[in-house]
Amino acid sequence: MTMKNKKPLLCVAAAAMMLAAGVPCGAQRLLIDDVVAVVGDDAIWRSDIEYQYEQSLIDGVNYNGDMKCNILEQLLIQKLMVNQAKLDSIEVSENDVVNRVDARMNYFIQQVGGQDKLEEYFNKSLMQIKRDQMDMVRTQMLTDQMQAEITKDIKISPSEIRDYYNRMPEDSISYVPAQYELDQIVIYPEVDQAEVDRVKGRLRDFQKQVAEGRDFATLAVLYSEDPGSASRGGDLGWYTKAGFVPEFSAVAFNLQEKGKVSKIVQTEFGYHIIQLIDRKGERINVRHILMKPKVNAAARTKAEHFLDTMLVLMNDGKATFDELAKRFSMDKDTRSNGGAMINPQDGSVKFELSQIPAEIAKAIQGLEEGGVSKPFAMIDERKGRETYRIVRLRRRHAPHRANMREDYNLLQGIMEEQKRKQTMNDWIIAKQRETYINISPEWQNCEFKYKNWVR
Repeated sequence: MTMKNKKPLLCVAAAAMMLAAGVPCGAQRLLIDDVVAVVGDDAIWRSDIEYQYEQSLIDGVNYNGDMKCNILEQLLIQKLMVNQAKLDSIEVSENDVVNRVDARMNYFIQQVGGQDKLEEYFNKSLMQIKRDQMDMVRTQMLTDQMQAEITKDIKISPSEIRDYYNRMPEDSISYVPAQYELDQIVIYPEVDQAEVDRVKGRLRDFQKQVAEGRDFATLAVLYSEDPGSASRGGDLGWYTKAGFVPEFSAVAFNLQEKGKVSKIVQTEFGYHIIQLIDRKGERINVRHILMKPKVNAAARTKAEHFLDTMLVLMNDGKATFDELAKRFSMDKDTRSNGGAMINPQDGSVKFELSQIPAEIAKAIQGLEEGGVSKPFAMIDERKGRETYRIVRLRRRHAPHRANMREDYNLLQGIMEEQKRKQTMNDWIIAKQRETYINISPEWQNCEFKYKNWVR
C-alpha cells in the first residue's frame, strides 16, 4: 500500500480546510508527507512530487528551473483534467494500465541495472513500486484521453495553412535540414542446418536441466542472447497476445502450468524456450531463453554475391530496383512498396541525416539521386540479426526554408501543434477560474507558467 493510501480518510477529507489555516492533519500526518495542494476534491501529496522527481532523475530529465515546482504544476494540470474526465465519464482500460506499468518497470530495471538496484533506489519492494506506478499511469492515461477530447475538433484547412505561411516573416519560417528518401533490399544470410541443430541441442539441454531442478532464470542470465531480458532472468513482464510476435504468442499462451517450459519455438529473432511465471485473465508473465544461430563466412559471401548479381541486373536494364525489392528483399516492412524506407518518427519517407543508421549513411555518401550503394553488412537492431543490403538514394532534398510545395505536411503539423497548445492553454485558464484550488504557503512562491493557481 502506498504512503498516500495509508493516510486516514478523515485526514484526506479535511485537508482542504487545513491547508488554508496551515494546520497539520493531527498527529496522523507524516512529517515527510503532507498535503501540498488541493484541486477540487483531490489532494496532491508531497510524496507524489518526490516520487515523480526520483523518476525524472532515472529518466535523465533536464529542466531549467525548479524541477519540483514544475512537477507540482503538471500535477495541478493533471488534477484539473482528471476531474473533467470523471464528469465526462471518460475511462481507461485496466488491462492497458497494467501493460503500460509492466513496460515502464522493465525500462526502469534496465536503466538502473537490475530489480535489486531499483528496489534499493526507491527503498520499496518491486510490488510497492508497481502499485505507485498504477495510480500514476492511470492518471496519465486519463489525462492523455482528456487532452485528446479537448483538442479533437482541431482541423486546419489548406487555406489556413497558406495564409499562415504567407503571413510569416521570412526569417521566422522553419529551416528544414537536408533530407533523404531511401529504398533498400535486405538479405539475411542463410544459416546452415548444422548450426540450427547446435542451437536446438543447447535449448533441449536447458529443458532437461530445468526438468532436473536447475533454475530457468539462472540459465537465462548465463546463456540467453536477448539483451533486453537476460539480466532479469529472461523475464519479459506482463503481456497480452498482441504483445508478442504470433509464433511466440501461440506457444506461450498454450502454457497452463506455472513453471512449465515450452517446446522450442522459432521466430524472426531466433529460437526460444519459454517458461510460464504467472497468468491473469488474458495476460501472461513469461521468461524465455533466446539463442540465435550464427552465420558462417560462406553464407556472408553468398549473400553479398547475391546482391552483386542484383546490381548487375539493374545496370544491364534487365530489372528495376523496385521489382527486385518486391521479389527478393527479406525485410517484410519495406519489400511490398519497392523497398521504400519509412521514418518511424513521423511516418514519412524523408529522413534527416541524424535519423539514418550510421552504416546506411556511410553507404549513400557520394551517391547521386537514383544511385545504388555497394552491398554492405549491417545488424538489424530490432531483431539483432546480421543482414546484407543495398540502398538506393531515391531523392535528396537540399537544406531549405519550409515551403508549401515540399513541406506542406510539416507546416500543417506546426500549425496544428500551435492550435493544440492554444486550445489547452485556454481550457486550463478557464478551469482554474471555476475550480477550487488551494496550494500550501511554502509552495506558493514557485514560478508557475499559469499564474492563477494562487488566488
